[in-house]
Amino acid sequence: MATDNLILYTNRRCPWAHRAHIALAELSLPFQEVTIDLDTPRTAEYLAINPRGLVPSLSFNGEILIESAIVSDFLANQYPSHLLPARDDPSYAIKRARIDLFVDAWFSKFQAQLFKLFAAKTAEEQASVVEAAVGVLVKEVEPKLGNAKPFFDGSERLTQAEVLTGSFALRLISLSKADVYPKQLWESVKKEAPNTARWVEAVAAHPSVTGIYDEQAVIEGTKKRIAKLRGEA
Repeated sequence: MATDNLILYTNRRCPWAHRAHIALAELSLPFQEVTIDLDTPRTAEYLAINPRGLVPSLSFNGEILIESAIVSDFLANQYPSHLLPARDDPSYAIKRARIDLFVDAWFSKFQAQLFKLFAAKTAEEQASVVEAAVGVLVKEVEPKLGNAKPFFDGSERLTQAEVLTGSFALRLISLSKADVYPKQLWESVKKEAPNTARWVEAVAAHPSVTGIYDEQAVIEGTKKRIAKLRGEA
């Protein structure tokens, strides 16, 4: 491990790239960070590294890995730790499946609904999105956090579940308080999904999650993105 050469091509405003930062921080891995400007066309040099032009990309001893979940899972697998259950744990497969099910529920159900806020122009449209998002959160996510202590599946430390969802959990609070997301979103989560609210608050306070987070830059960047999607820019 000490001789591994890790280069992370990233942008700290991107919640997907943020996943890799959480993993690297939690694993205490040294790495070189290269910032990719997401506001301009990708350079030929970066497209040679990642033809998709997305972040993050990880160079591991010269081999390039792309896509945030793949990069984050690679790090957790390459450097065994508390993020994943031990391979010799008789319950490894079921514990790993629980993580996968949780992450899938968060993104395919809850976050998929929440992304619709970016295009919702009226207060009525936004309220409808919030209602639908919180509804699926209560149904799909809330039951999976009943034993969080304070992290997933009874863990006292971050797990891969938090690595993959933590940047979005942080933004759920941050953007709601800044009124980028409607304020009633976080209020509804606290009222309707108390397990989730407690878990989100614990995740959003963790140093591995907050370490690279420039709240004001994310807020301003998200506002610009929303304005563009709504045709207001």
